[in-house]
Order: sequence, then C-alpha cells, then structure tokens
Amino acid sequence: MVMTKVESFELEPGEVIQSKYEIIELLGDGWEGEVYLVKELLTGIERAAKFFFPERNKHNRSSKFYAKKLHKLRNCDIVIQYYTQEEIHLQDGFVTYLVSEFIDGELLSEFLKRQPGRRLHPFIALHLLYSLAKGMEEVHRVGEYHGDLHTENIIVQRHGLGFELKILDFYKWGSPSAEHRRDDVIDMIKIFYDVLGGAKHYAGLPDEIKDICCGLKKSLILQKFKTAGQLRGYLESFEWE
Repeated sequence: MVMTKVESFELEPGEVIQSKYEIIELLGDGWEGEVYLVKELLTGIERAAKFFFPERNKHNRSSKFYAKKLHKLRNCDIVIQYYTQEEIHLQDGFVTYLVSEFIDGELLSEFLKRQPGRRLHPFIALHLLYSLAKGMEEVHRVGEYHGDLHTENIIVQRHGLGFELKILDFYKWGSPSAEHRRDDVIDMIKIFYDVLGGAKHYAGLPDEIKDICCGLKKSLILQKFKTAGQLRGYLESFEWE
C-alpha cells in the first residue's frame, strides 16, 4: 500500500530507525517533510534526517533533486554536507529520508528575535551580509542557485563579529540560469533590509547602508550588484563615513 497523505510522521525521542539512528527530537517541518535530529548508533554522532512526505516526493523526485544538489555543492562552505539516502516503512507506506550533517545553530529568524529590538546594528548586519554574499558566490560559481533565500532557511552561528551560515531548502525553479542567480542577489539584499528592521527603521539608517539596500528596487539593486561576487567585492572595499 502506498501512503498518499501524511501530516506528521510523529517520530518520538528514543525511537530507533532501521537499527541505525535514534530519534533525538524534531528540528522543524515544512512543505516537503520533517527534519529530525538523530544519533548514529554506531558512532554516537548526531546527524540531521529529513523525512519526505510521500505525496510531495512522488517517484523520489524531490529527495533525488535535493541529494544531487547537495552533492554538487559539497565543496561550498555555506551548504550542509549530504551523507546518504535511506528508505523506511512508516504508517503503511515507504518513506524516503536523507541524512546530512547536523549544524548546531539557529535559524536567522530565531536569532533576530533575541536581538535588541529584534534587529541588528548596521555594522553587525554588514558582517552577516558579507558572509551570505561570500557563501552564495561559491554556489553561483558552480552554476547553481538557491531560489528562495529568506530568514527562515538560513542557519546562523555567531563567532564574534563574524557569522558562519548554512542555507536550507533549495528551490527548483527550473534549470539554473543567470536570472536565478540575480534573484538570489535580490533576496540577499532583502534579507539585509529585514535584519536591519525593515520599513519601520529604514528612514533612520545611514546613507551608506541605504546605498546597499537601494530602497529594495530590483532595477537599482541589479545595476549595482549583478552578481554575488560584485556584492562581496563592494563590501570588502566598503567605507563608512
């Protein structure tokens, strides 16, 4: 019997999967499925396991896309490392799950909630944008793109002034193109705008910061930053009066 609709796998802490992995906790869920923190029984190493809802993964198209994308980008520091794909019988059907490295960080959206005023000082936000642009430049250099960057799919680890970032949930808008990569650049500027406090605080930002945001006008953004590399280079030579 093929399972056609699942709202939750309801995997419980302590449950063992295929004599390989112990469920630790649910990390999050989304349109495609659920992600759990698991412990590899043989080594005791913590991993992340993404279980795909069968109705959203017909013929394993979604899981194969995700695995191949992560493998192609395995040398990009901003991308989580993929390990293996498995299949398990759950709730009267077969479910595919992907095992990848576990990143002990937090979503950018949650990180912002802990900041004063739920936003970043412009100086700190510049460091975040730089880390994001540098990471996405690597992704674009191998001809790929993300397609849906926002604060809910970026994992943050703070190290002093710097940030270590990992991106989640690549979106498939078709074959990679220059247009897709330009859209990623626009999304990065939108994230920068959001972490600074959005429309509520934009008027009070320094002019140098507004020159990066470009009022979120796509045409102006792309005149200044056609690629992630141009954005990264601009930030490296950035001068704040």
